[in-house]
Amino acid sequence: MKLIAWRILTMASLVVSACTTFVPSTYAKTEVIAADDVEWGYLNPARGDKSPGAADLWGDRTKDTATGMLVRFNKGFESPPHIHNITYRGIVIDGEMHNDDPTAAKMWMPTGSFWTQPAGEDHTTAANDKTNLIYLEIDEGPYLVKPSKEQFDNGERPVNLHIDNMVWLQKSDLANITAKDVSATYLWGDTNSVYGTLVKLPRGFEGSITSSGDEFKAVVIMGNVEYTQKSNAKATLLNAGSYIESTTPAEHEVRNVNDDDAIVYIRTSYKYLVTN
Repeated sequence: MKLIAWRILTMASLVVSACTTFVPSTYAKTEVIAADDVEWGYLNPARGDKSPGAADLWGDRTKDTATGMLVRFNKGFESPPHIHNITYRGIVIDGEMHNDDPTAAKMWMPTGSFWTQPAGEDHTTAANDKTNLIYLEIDEGPYLVKPSKEQFDNGERPVNLHIDNMVWLQKSDLANITAKDVSATYLWGDTNSVYGTLVKLPRGFEGSITSSGDEFKAVVIMGNVEYTQKSNAKATLLNAGSYIESTTPAEHEVRNVNDDDAIVYIRTSYKYLVTN
């Protein structure tokens, strides 16, 4: 299905908090992509239907640029040992995933788990559930698969972080979280530049995530949220794998419509604020 994007223009509002001042632009430019509307191809086209499916949410994985994509795996998938030319990060959206050295025992990571795969390091990737979906992110491209014999050490070390081992911080710990029962965990990066976090929105949450820089990208990892902006009265239902982007300061109104927590991944170049 052809990728469908909703582009919304709305007046940005000035939000001032104890941690930062959010400077508005004349118009907030926001793009929203529902997971059901992405266009799928192959992660490794050379392997055809033996390759996992892939769909770019932003960027272009075939070019020298940062990219965020969805990747889906069939049950029982296990790659041969291989390396990549660049480092990538993965977050499990659905199913159970394993990513480690070829001789490592399987550690199945469920929804919300996070891993990093350094460039040049030999590894395999496997999927264990009926349906398996991840968000994969690179800071440079193109994304290539190469044989193990070309492995090298780029100085980075891998991370495999099961969701049960994550440390969640709440408003008593974070200046940018003022909403009740909302929590966040920091995954990578430097808060003075670009960094990535997971934000957990409790059942019944209704509030705003206000971004304040030239890069704000959000992917629904678990659950479903309704998304609105003040200039658009009709809410858009975003299921897991859906994507929100703004390139100017913007207020993103979200509501958790699940009976359980919803989790959203945020990549941003500046502080954001979560309020009721």
